[in-house]
Parts: sequence; C-alpha cells; structure tokens
Amino acid sequence: MLAPHTTCPGCQEEVFLDELVRGRCPLCGCTLEDFVDQSGEMDEIVERSDFSWLVFNYFIFKKFDDLGVNPLQVMQLITGLDECCLNPGPGEFPRTKFEFDIPMKLVDQVRPKKCSRCGRFFFRGGRKVLSGDLTIPGFEIRYICSREL
Repeated sequence: MLAPHTTCPGCQEEVFLDELVRGRCPLCGCTLEDFVDQSGEMDEIVERSDFSWLVFNYFIFKKFDDLGVNPLQVMQLITGLDECCLNPGPGEFPRTKFEFDIPMKLVDQVRPKKCSRCGRFFFRGGRKVLSGDLTIPGFEIRYICSREL
C-alpha cells in the first residue's frame, strides 16, 4: 500500500500516519509529531491516495463490473490512469479510451445483430464489444460477427 507509515518508538509496531490520534500512536499513546513534521516528502504519494481518487476508482470499477467486463482489464485501465497521472512525461496524457469484450446476454444471443465491420446480420457467434472514452459521457456497444474475428 502506498500510504506512508512508520514504526512507533514506544511500542515498536507499524503505524500508518493516517491512523494517528492527535499526533499520537493509537496503540500506546506515544507522540509521533516529530516524524509527522519530517514526512513532507510523502505528500506526493498522499495526494493520489486521497479519498476522492479512491472513490473515482471504485465507481469506474463498479460501472464496468456491472456491464460484465473482465475485472483484470478494468484494473489495467485504472492502473494506466494512476501511473500517467502520478508521473506524467512531457506531452503524455492519460489513456482514457477503452475497448472491452463483454459477454452476450440471453437477449443478445436470440435477436439478430448487425456486424459493425462488414454490415451483415448474424444470429450466432461473434463478439459484443464495449468501447468509449472516459472523458466523454456514454459508451458504444458494437457487435462483430465470426467472419470478421
């Protein structure tokens, strides 16, 4: 975990700085204010691990998980956002475009679908693709027939 932590000089236990109670160890009450004052270099890490960033990541994950996207693919998208936002290179922008394969529901398997590549209608096989951009509201669902795979 990226949260800054230290070892308490009183009880020798690992204590995360966000768990401190008025600058004291929650286990033994030993004062850790001296260490908290020296932890200015940890501010960079704390900026991205704040509550709003965690909530943003949760809702992105939840939205795609509800649509049936593989959780590993969603985590790779979120990790790409985290890495690019934490260490931006010159002219580097976060990867906000996505394209995921999602499972077809029973309704999708029964009704005719039009292939987005060749324009033919098909009933069986194929893929259902969810694509879009995080900077633009909404997304697009396309179908691709087995011939175009």
